[in-house]
Amino acid sequence: MLTHTFSDADLRQIEALGISESQVLAQMEVFSKSSFHMRLNRPCTVGDGIVQIPSEEIPRYLQLHEEASHKGRFSKFVPASGAATRMFQSLLQIYYMPYLLEPGELCLKVEQGVAVAVDFLRFLQNIHNFAFYADLREATAREGLSLKKMIARHQYRAILEYFLTEIGLGYGLLPKGLLKFHRYPGECRTAFEEHLVEAVDFASDGVSRCNLHFTVSREHRDRFEELLTRTGPSYERRLGVTYHVGFSYQKPSTNTLAVDTDNKPFKDRSGHLVFRPGGHGALLENLNELRGDLVYVKNIDNITPDRLKGIVSHWKRILGGYLVHVQEQVHDHVRKLVAGIDRNTTEETVQFAREGLHMQFPRGFQDWPWERKYVHLLSKLNRPIRVCGVVKNVGEPGGAPFWVEDKKRGLSIQIVEKAQVRFSSITQKKIWNSSTHFNPVDVVCGVRDFEGHHFDLGRYVDHDAVFISEKSKEGRVLKALELPGLWNGAMADWISVMVEVPRITFNPVKTVFDLLRPEHQTTEKELVEVS
Repeated sequence: MLTHTFSDADLRQIEALGISESQVLAQMEVFSKSSFHMRLNRPCTVGDGIVQIPSEEIPRYLQLHEEASHKGRFSKFVPASGAATRMFQSLLQIYYMPYLLEPGELCLKVEQGVAVAVDFLRFLQNIHNFAFYADLREATAREGLSLKKMIARHQYRAILEYFLTEIGLGYGLLPKGLLKFHRYPGECRTAFEEHLVEAVDFASDGVSRCNLHFTVSREHRDRFEELLTRTGPSYERRLGVTYHVGFSYQKPSTNTLAVDTDNKPFKDRSGHLVFRPGGHGALLENLNELRGDLVYVKNIDNITPDRLKGIVSHWKRILGGYLVHVQEQVHDHVRKLVAGIDRNTTEETVQFAREGLHMQFPRGFQDWPWERKYVHLLSKLNRPIRVCGVVKNVGEPGGAPFWVEDKKRGLSIQIVEKAQVRFSSITQKKIWNSSTHFNPVDVVCGVRDFEGHHFDLGRYVDHDAVFISEKSKEGRVLKALELPGLWNGAMADWISVMVEVPRITFNPVKTVFDLLRPEHQTTEKELVEVS
């Protein structure tokens, strides 16, 4: 274990976060390791790690979902604490470079292909197509200004000021969940509201109760609760449900210490240690404390307008039903194993694990004594299960399913992020580029064992699957540590099943311009038809 002498002030700061000194030292030790890269063996493909569900089997899984749903087993977990800063990155950049917003300079930079200028012009030309347009118009009107006249008069910086800062909508400061995403006749919905509507189709008990949980930032919780109070009753009346919505924060105790380029603790100008949020992997604690049963995990920005919710929810129910199917099989085999060591039972379980779960066994496994096989099988099967929807790779950023080699797990199916791959290796780069599918964070989790007890999810994390990135603070470079990602390293030791789903089920909003995609737009014709 690495040693370092912290001052009394340092130790008080560490204690205030709910972190131990040994934890901080362990974090520092991670920075000194030479590699965090995963060793890819091959991409998962249909028939080799990815399940393609035959159409004739779909009704069965829909029925399994319905039965579990009526028992109130499903809930929905939505990470929603992230700020929307990256969504408006180019607009924020040009806002802080006001000289580029001069009409002549803007036109010149657009002709030269300067990215931020091109993005701003696109934003301006399509501003009326965004769901937040009416709110922006009202924000300027409250100050006696006309948005149309501001555009005509080239008052570009003022427009961005009313859009991005607190004098107007403050979209540059808010989390994605509070932003208006979609237009409808008579209303526009935030991403948060869209998740409320969508969840009714697959995370309710089929009678009246719909269970959701959102992780939010402490500073914005009041706004989420106010939005729920203001809009929730209307959706409950329209959809015939009662929402049971929980909120939680990313815990300060999951923050990680930043270090300098020499891997020494980074301190700000005031002499305080700098801790940073540990990334979405820190939310594993929130998921663990939720103590759910069958839990859908979906990003706040992957949401569709109503006209596409049918196909999305259809496949959500299929994935949920498939999880029930897999879980029933796993639990049945575990019960038989627990009942006693039996040659036939063990052989049947080995076959199920290989064929039904694509599980690989250590070299020489066939020659192991029955007692050793029994212990290994029980350990491998008595753990959380996740069914991950994967879509065909069309170049979108995100993690992808691969067969991965490591000393602890041997060969296993994992969701791998690009940052975890050693691209200096021609072989590893070639394997990554040959991937046929990627994971859009379309996951449903079974977090209870065969007796109905909750698993301690912290036991199934690959603590080496971290991310290290370079950031800056006060003009100095620092190295930041992100905990193993929620749907990759944090679930590395789960039973993982990959299922192919249609591309249309994945509709992320990573930048403001994604809201201009046809999947997120409601045409004037549709608005008229719906009304």
